[in-house]
Amino acid sequence: MACDLWLVPLVDVLCHSPDNPFAEEIAAYDKALHEAGFPPVPVFSYMPGLSGDVAPVAGFDYDALHFLRRAYLLRICGLEVTPVDELGGDYEQLLEMFDATAQHSHLVWHYDHAGAYVPVDFPAPLSNDELLAGGGPLGSSQALLRELEFVAPSLGIDPANPPLAPTPPAAPTSLEEPAAPAPWDESPFARERHVWLGLHAATTRSLAQGSMIIYS
Repeated sequence: MACDLWLVPLVDVLCHSPDNPFAEEIAAYDKALHEAGFPPVPVFSYMPGLSGDVAPVAGFDYDALHFLRRAYLLRICGLEVTPVDELGGDYEQLLEMFDATAQHSHLVWHYDHAGAYVPVDFPAPLSNDELLAGGGPLGSSQALLRELEFVAPSLGIDPANPPLAPTPPAAPTSLEEPAAPAPWDESPFARERHVWLGLHAATTRSLAQGSMIIYS
């Protein structure tokens, strides 16, 4: 199944518009951030070259996302990061055995079909009844970037000089259709690396441009 990542510029021309399609979501994020003692979702003034346009930044397969999550859990728990051909019981065992670690991970503890990351730095994903009824736990772009940089060496990626990110999807993909094939990669962690590069592109642009990341 296909998974798209979109960037939503947090600019006033979008966020302060009465027609802002993300108004309810941002209000819920602001509430969760306030309850946890963190600043609200930032809104930036319009600058030339930056618009309120929402655009895809990456696309990959849902299973591949879980492959990357598995690799992160192995590394953060001090276990050997090994490649696999398919997700098996070891991933479920990791989630059960290291539940507390998983719940503190912005990469792992996140819905894979909805939800968002915002450019606000906080240590663990935020969750309340309103968020869980909607898009799921709220993640931090800064924290997600740190986790990506942490797992990168296990996948053969230099986080200070990563390969070029894959081309974003040309058009939105639906949940039911297959994801576009990833570029050829001889690494045994090819699927994990493809998702890593997409998430890395999303987080770096989220922080550089002041955007939130949403799954679709």
